[in-house]
Amino acid sequence: MRDFRDAKVMAQTLRDALKTKSVSITHSESLEIIAKTLGLHDWNVLAAAIQASQSMLAPPRKSPTSSPGSGILLPVAPMRDVVFFPQTISPIWVGREKTRRAVEAALSGDGRLFVVTQKRMDDDDPDFDALYPVGVRADILHHMTMPNGTLRVKVSCAERAIITKAGGHDFLAAEVEPVQDLHEFDATAFALMREIFDAYQAYTRTPPPYALHRYSREPGVFANVVVNLMEVGIGKTQQILETNDVIARLELILAWMKDGPPS
Repeated sequence: MRDFRDAKVMAQTLRDALKTKSVSITHSESLEIIAKTLGLHDWNVLAAAIQASQSMLAPPRKSPTSSPGSGILLPVAPMRDVVFFPQTISPIWVGREKTRRAVEAALSGDGRLFVVTQKRMDDDDPDFDALYPVGVRADILHHMTMPNGTLRVKVSCAERAIITKAGGHDFLAAEVEPVQDLHEFDATAFALMREIFDAYQAYTRTPPPYALHRYSREPGVFANVVVNLMEVGIGKTQQILETNDVIARLELILAWMKDGPPS
């Protein structure tokens, strides 16, 4: 019996079966269908699950440093101009030596990083006072050094987390603890989603994209996606990341939509 790790084979089998009925779909489309069939958000999330399962079969790497408290001490990668959300897979570009050392420390451990946005883009050497308190715990999926020396690191963002204790010497490290969503499947959250759908076209002057319909049953993820589509700036996007009450998160987004797009 096949399992999720056979997704690519399953996708090809699906394409072949549809082709016999004169139905043509792309390989990417077939991967998305398989991901949905397996109950996952999309191919990116399924690919991350496959990567994680393969990592479990590999020889174990050194465990992350445990702190005396309940959190885990993780290397920190500050981001200049982007806010990362859970359940996304994204590249990060590492040019600063301190951040490079943090990535190398993660790779020599269990591959986990804490990715967090800095408050000022032009700060080349941010300390913890220069970082927002909430970011995401991320798993390194792949890394490579570009011809110009920049390190390209592909990460899978797993969960919101908050800094509870600062640490590190040659690079930033922090003890972090997960931030759990509240009221994610409350009826009020679904009602707010419908209002946001209605307000979206007036705000953006475009119909709601497929990405929003894809997460119409997951209000928390829906809020994360729509705030990025709104392009409201780092401050407001970070505010959504830091708001763990999904109803409050959706209320903020709806209020910004009703105020109209930034001039």
